[in-house]
Amino acid sequence: MGQEDLMNTAEDVADQFLRVTKQYLPHLARLCLISTFLEDGIRMWFQWNEQRDYIEATWSCGYFLATCFVLLNLIGQLGGCVLILSRNFVQYACFGLFGIIALQTVAYSILWDLKFLMRNLALGGGLLLLLAESRSEGKSMFAGVPSMGESSPKQYMQLGGRVLLVLMFMTLLHFDSNFFSILQNMVGTALIILVAIGFKTKLAALTLVVWLLAINVYFNAFWTIPAYKPMHDFLKYDFFQTTSVIGGLLLVVALGPGGVSMDEKKKEW
Repeated sequence: MGQEDLMNTAEDVADQFLRVTKQYLPHLARLCLISTFLEDGIRMWFQWNEQRDYIEATWSCGYFLATCFVLLNLIGQLGGCVLILSRNFVQYACFGLFGIIALQTVAYSILWDLKFLMRNLALGGGLLLLLAESRSEGKSMFAGVPSMGESSPKQYMQLGGRVLLVLMFMTLLHFDSNFFSILQNMVGTALIILVAIGFKTKLAALTLVVWLLAINVYFNAFWTIPAYKPMHDFLKYDFFQTTSVIGGLLLVVALGPGGVSMDEKKKEW
């Protein structure tokens, strides 16, 4: 079997998977996407004092402002999750969660940690795709703007979302000299380039979902660490943030790459 035949077979399998899961995939994607916000909002409730004391000590902002920060994170994240899952005011919920990401990036000094910054940007990419999906359902905040065809905001949201999502995979590359790491880096890099440029997008995104799911379950198994150990919270945070990026990739699989992509341009050739 040649390389082209193998690729065609893989695409047929992916198409069959999409036909079977078409009704459920967008719902699963949204649930995965908001999982990190849901977990963090619940954590704000159960670790209220610890979070408040951390912000107060780090920024010397006083008890009141630190309490407001924790309260805003709790209400903003849980409220946004409820709105997204119920399909009400989705775009407002997405903008609110964008604000939470920006706030936490500054408050927890993520801005100076390249790995966590790239993962937060990838999370923002998932929200951009969710915004694009909400536009496709006719709930656009740009309803009064004349249609611009392939140049519409939705197309660029999908492009921006795809590009930001691949940042998550750049944090997973290992620069070791052993064969397995080199192979993993080569395959992973090829797949993220395909998703970014929108070529064989659904197949590449679905492959990345499987790859990232396996990595997430293996390396971020927080349930194997006792709850009182700091590593438990660290792995739990990593697990749900990675799950959110998986949700973003599932949206790419469900919705396609959008107009600004090689897959779309191929139809014109």
